[in-house]
Amino acid sequence: MNEHVRNLSPDAQAILEGRHADPFAYLGPHVENERTVVRAFLPNAERVSVVNDAGEQPLERLDMAGLFAGVVNDPGRYRLRARFGDNEVDLEDPYRFPPVLSDFDLFLLGEGTQLRLYDKLGAHPMTVDGVEGVAFAVLAPNAARVSVVGDFNFWDGRRHPMRVRGNGYWELFVPGARPGNKYKFEIISRSAGRLPLKSDPVAFAAEIRPSTASIVVDAENLPRPAPARHGINALDQPMSIYELHLGSWRRSVERDNGWLTYRELAEQLPQYVADMGFTHVELLPVSEHPFDGSWGYQPTGMFAPTSRFGTPADFIALVDALHKAGLGVILDWVPGHFPDDPHGLARFDGTGLYEHEDPRQGRHLDWGTLIYNYGRVEVTNFLLSNALFWLDRYGIDGLRVDAVASMLYLDYSRPSNAWVPNKHGGRENIEAIDFLRRTNTEVFKEFPNATTAAEESTAWPQVSRPVDWGGLGFGYKWNMGWMNDTLDYISKDPIHRRFHHGKILFGLHYAFSENFILPLSHDEVVHGKLSILGRMPGDRWQRFANLRAYYAFMFGHPGKKLMFMGSEFGQDTEWNHDISLPWHLTEQPEHAGIQRLVRDLNRLYRDTPALHALDYDAAGFEWLVTDDADNSTFAWLRKGKGAAERCVVVVNFTPQVLNNYRVRVPFAGRWREVFNSDAAVYGGSNVGNSGVVSTVAMRDSQELHIVVPPLAAVFFIPE
Repeated sequence: MNEHVRNLSPDAQAILEGRHADPFAYLGPHVENERTVVRAFLPNAERVSVVNDAGEQPLERLDMAGLFAGVVNDPGRYRLRARFGDNEVDLEDPYRFPPVLSDFDLFLLGEGTQLRLYDKLGAHPMTVDGVEGVAFAVLAPNAARVSVVGDFNFWDGRRHPMRVRGNGYWELFVPGARPGNKYKFEIISRSAGRLPLKSDPVAFAAEIRPSTASIVVDAENLPRPAPARHGINALDQPMSIYELHLGSWRRSVERDNGWLTYRELAEQLPQYVADMGFTHVELLPVSEHPFDGSWGYQPTGMFAPTSRFGTPADFIALVDALHKAGLGVILDWVPGHFPDDPHGLARFDGTGLYEHEDPRQGRHLDWGTLIYNYGRVEVTNFLLSNALFWLDRYGIDGLRVDAVASMLYLDYSRPSNAWVPNKHGGRENIEAIDFLRRTNTEVFKEFPNATTAAEESTAWPQVSRPVDWGGLGFGYKWNMGWMNDTLDYISKDPIHRRFHHGKILFGLHYAFSENFILPLSHDEVVHGKLSILGRMPGDRWQRFANLRAYYAFMFGHPGKKLMFMGSEFGQDTEWNHDISLPWHLTEQPEHAGIQRLVRDLNRLYRDTPALHALDYDAAGFEWLVTDDADNSTFAWLRKGKGAAERCVVVVNFTPQVLNNYRVRVPFAGRWREVFNSDAAVYGGSNVGNSGVVSTVAMRDSQELHIVVPPLAAVFFIPE
């Protein structure tokens, strides 16, 4: 044992044991008794000197573990020169550098108004006093000590203990650290002792599972993708969304069914989606997540695009390619819950920092995940900043917010004794409501070309109405009721549909109460629900005819459209995230017909203002036939903003041809049949109206007397 050990101060002992809460109070340069003392802890160093313009000045070794100190003349901008065995190296002393966070940063972080939190927390390469390194900052208010550990310090928590600032923000500039370094935080909690190493909540990249380290990224110098076209998310514009999971859209044959990279996807995906006529892609969550089977809905790296497919720059290349193909990019965003993996946010500083302490508020019983504490300003600042981050740094055009209903209700999927009422005794999560309103307000203020969409499965009012009207402020809401009712209807044998006629009619009672998206999403093709084609009744011909009629019905119905990958060519099995879509099916005529039908529906929808311009307005819709339950047939008129912008849609959900079927129309003259889902090119029986039908004058109206094909939809516009 070194002779000086017995004389070491408590500060020195704490440094040696890796538990000092304020290393800057002991290490680095200090003026004491009008002299400058420099202290350094370099584990396993045998000699240490201070090197500056005045030359080299040796420090005294206070402890064999590597603790050194000494009086230094005019230290200024000094370096440390250390000998380890036969090696001598020059090092920068992290404890001579100024704070990373300004007082104003701490003020904004403290009140929860730092909208660009990602510019302040996390890991940021920078140059300080002429020295290159990385500034690290993290929130851990219940920590007794936080160290950053990584490739640059042998993962040794004694080497880089951090400075605490403000209300528990820990920071340190580490000279010599650089982009590509892997790192984590080693936290000693006041209440729980030493914790498992924690990944950075604001990391911009992370290792691929099962490894969990964060990765330093020079985010400031990442390229920016080309912007999307102006107005791409406007209510009066067509919006047909292709929802996909990046890991299973296509797989690499050359890499034995391995994932395509972001850059390989950039070469293939935009061309396909644009050719199919979609206007947007929606990506299942790309935020880093440890478990493939969660599809990204249990994220641990909210600011990190998953490394499964490449780097942040590679992900930007994908967004750029999609924009250049004319497509908007929507991300599924998950601010409702997070997993309890030990390296993640769960009990981050030994307490419920991001989640509630009370499991009646802080844990989802169904999913085994943790619920964010929306009453804590640091948490809502973290989430709000994350929403803005994807729009800012990656040029994303919209966020689809997952599981909004679980956020709105304190008793969501809970027994009566397993939830805590709000301050008024009610079941509404007041803090979550405020958070959603604030997020939507800031998104539309900061990024007016972007939008948000809520997956909200209840009858909560005004989800997509402005906050100052009392709404939640979303741009759109998924129409889960329409999806459930119509899928239930179409899955029934046609002979029974007459008894369920209201399933089709009911959706129009509320179709204009919100700005709706009609979703046929990933959730409808998994967990035993079958594929969309798999739900269709009848023999093979009838199943494909039903699917064609259903898709045409969807595109004629008010509301923006969303279709999950594989559904566009009639995938016959449920989606499996571990393999590619069954693209070989498109070589079969029936599936190729479905694919062509969806392509043509998309183009008809985009090119026909009557089918999209007043999606959100009751003035854009008029029923023409509602009472023909015996024939399970419906007819309606879609209207655009111009007087001549009209489209008649007629859908026959029986396998019988309807001859001389009468439908009232607003204009006399010739009406062109612009779409027929029974056309032979789609695999149909080619029953139709030879392209054009002229009106027949009745006593007080004009009518079309048409042929309606079996299990089919026909669309007419006036010439």
